[in-house]
Order: sequence, then C-alpha cells, then structure tokens
Amino acid sequence: MTATTEPLADLSATTLLRFATAGSVDDGKSTLVGRLLHDSKSILTDQLEAVEAVSAQRGQDTPDLALLTDGLRAEREQGITIDVAYRYFATARRRFILADTPGHVQYTRNMVTGASTADLAVVLVDARNGVIEQTRRHAAVAALLRVPHVVLAVNKMDLVGYAEKVFAAIAEEFTAYASDLGVPEITAIPISALAGDNVVEPSANMDWYGGPTVLEHLETVPVSHDLTACPARFPVQYVIRPQSAEHPDYRGYAGQIASGVLRVGEAVTVLPSGRTSTIEGIDALGESVDIAWAPQSVTLRLTDDIDISRGDLIAPSASAPAPTQDVEATVCHVADQPLSVGARVLLKHTTRTVKAIVKEIPSRLTLDDLSQHPEPGQLVANDIGRVVVRTAEPLALDAYADSRRTGSFLLIDPADGTTLAAGMAGAAFASRPETADQAPADEEGWDF
Repeated sequence: MTATTEPLADLSATTLLRFATAGSVDDGKSTLVGRLLHDSKSILTDQLEAVEAVSAQRGQDTPDLALLTDGLRAEREQGITIDVAYRYFATARRRFILADTPGHVQYTRNMVTGASTADLAVVLVDARNGVIEQTRRHAAVAALLRVPHVVLAVNKMDLVGYAEKVFAAIAEEFTAYASDLGVPEITAIPISALAGDNVVEPSANMDWYGGPTVLEHLETVPVSHDLTACPARFPVQYVIRPQSAEHPDYRGYAGQIASGVLRVGEAVTVLPSGRTSTIEGIDALGESVDIAWAPQSVTLRLTDDIDISRGDLIAPSASAPAPTQDVEATVCHVADQPLSVGARVLLKHTTRTVKAIVKEIPSRLTLDDLSQHPEPGQLVANDIGRVVVRTAEPLALDAYADSRRTGSFLLIDPADGTTLAAGMAGAAFASRPETADQAPADEEGWDF
C-alpha cells in the first residue's frame, strides 16, 4: 500500500496524546475525524480511493470522509457511529491515539470506554441545535473520568452563516456547565468539518476567530503521563515459581506497575492482608534492576516468604492505601438491565475480583441542572449515580481523583459476566447524601 506522503522522520522524541471525540447523532464526529485524518495526510492512498468509490456509488460529488471511521456495515447504512473506532496517526509534532465514540444516547456507555484513558475529549455541538441533553451527558462523563482537557467544537458553522454570535452563545453556555462539573480546562473552537474550516487549516470565513485550529490545539495542549508522581501501586497478576534445577527456590510476583516507583530495599505492605516485607530484587526483561517505575511490567522478589496471590496489591508501607469493604463511588451504568439496591454483583478492581452487594443508591444525577435525584432505587442504562457497595473481601482502592488506574473498578453480573457499571471511587463532582440505611440481609450468603 502506498501512503499519501513520505514517512515522517523519527518520532521517538514526540509526545503521545490520547483523545476521544463525542457528540450527539449527526453532529459530525466521524466527518471531523475523517477531515482531521485527510487534511493532516494521515490516511493511505488506497483507503482514500475506497472512500471515493463508495461516495461515487451514492452519487456524492466529494468523498464522504465519515466513511474513514464508520467501518461497520450497520454504521454506514444508518449513517451513525455504533462502536468505538480507534485510529492511530502522527504529525511532526506529536503522536495520537484517537477514540471516535458513538453519539446516540443508547451508546453513551461506549464513550466511557473511549474516554477512560483519554487526556483530552473533543465534544461536538451542532451550531444549529446548541447544547442539548446529550452534550451535557458527554460533559458529565468527561468530568467524571477526570479528563483534564475538553475541546468544544461548534460544528456546521457554515450552516449558520459563520455567525460569531451563535458560536459565542454556545461556548458561553457549555463553558458554564462544564465548569460547574469541575472540568479544569475548556477550549471552544468554531469549525465546519465538512468544509474543513478550522480543523487543520485556519478558516477564511471566520476572521473574527483568532484561536488555534483543532489540530493546532491537539499538537500543543500540554499533557503529562508522569505516573511516577503518584504513590507506587503494584497489582499482582501472576506468581512465578519455576521449581527447576536452575531456580529451585525462586518466587516472584509478576505484574505491571500501575503508578509510582519501586526500589530494591524498600519496605512494602501486601494488601489486603497487611503483611509487610522488603523488596529483595526486581527483574525486568530477564535482568535484575535496582529501580522500576510505571507502567513497566516487572517481577518483584521479597525477602519474606509470605502468602501472595493474584489480586493482591503491593505498595510502599509509607503510602499504602487502607483496605475497605465499603466502597462509595460514582458509577456510569452501561448495561441494559437496571442496577438495583440489593443486587448481587462482582466487583473487579485491577487484578482482583470479589463478590459484592449494592447496599445503597443514594442519588442519580439530573443532567439538566446537575441536581441530585435522591434515592432512585435503581439505575438504568446511561444513568450516572452514586452507589455504596459492600464487598465480601477488603479492597485496596485509591480515590479516583488521586489515581485513575487504582481508583476505578467495574461492576459485573455474576450470572453471565456482563459489565453493569464503570465506577470511580471516592468523591466526584457530586457528593453523596449523609443518610445511609443498611440494606436487609441476604439469604444466599451475599450479606457482607
């Protein structure tokens, strides 16, 4: 296959930005992504030829750039995005991993997947419609997931005569709403994805706008992947015991460092048991090292022979989290079946999965005015609410505000393995009411 441009120079020195796009149906997300890829010359010649051929068969004079991301047949037939489409591209200044998430309300759960690891979220708004409920939902999800940068892309400016007043009104409304949610940085950009205005090249039709284009902002927004600044967390994935002639007494604990730095000689605590030891050695890529940091995959060796298995968490004794069986969190409900008080679930946190019961659902977020609907009794698909979950075994969770990796979890249906909700431990942008009535005991052994 032939690329549209010569390969870029060495990109080893460039930074990586993970970002997600979101917006309501027909706001033009896929067209924006297609325009971004096309105008930045990040697509292959045969890909463009295939899009041009399909567009010609439909009687379109110009290529439908949305086809670059809407790859499923159902997506193309309906003209909507259904699944999260990941795209990888690069410019001379930065490398990108893009998650194009669906806009239809029933696929809001997919945005949770796409934005969970994002450094930036691009929220599209149709200039003709302004901020709608789905826009507010996407802003709420971005705020809950602690996405540090949000771009408001006011699309289809060509259909409102490139009017500055229209853009200014939408930007003011969205910025006020997102700021109330706690979004730390919001950048508004007026664009026309179809015509290419302010996507990669500045628009000649909006001389009143003096800010960056979408690509310029993506290339220059500051991002930090310094996981070493957080306290060290090491979820154990596997216990290595060769018991061979060469290594008769070797016992190592393999996994990926979720955050922080680990050093040989450091005192550590194994959670949830609370047993303590010292790091005797660290093995990385077949060699012994004195220090390792996130997100390296390593094997730890401890001075003491203690009972450690998959799901345990090793952390420095000086900054070890306190294990708990009572998890208070905000969740995005992603399943079709409701989540009710008293529901028996599995809670998956890093490499550990335990039985749990939903003891309380104190509130559900009302997106229109950010108020809390108290004691809703259950959460349904796409709801955002506060929950209190009691686990069968202690968990070593951090607050999600402190660590997106060790502060997040999933609630899973124990019957069929369906993911019910994505959870963020601790406080979010909404506080749980102080009243807490205990749920009745469960007769099948799920009362913890």
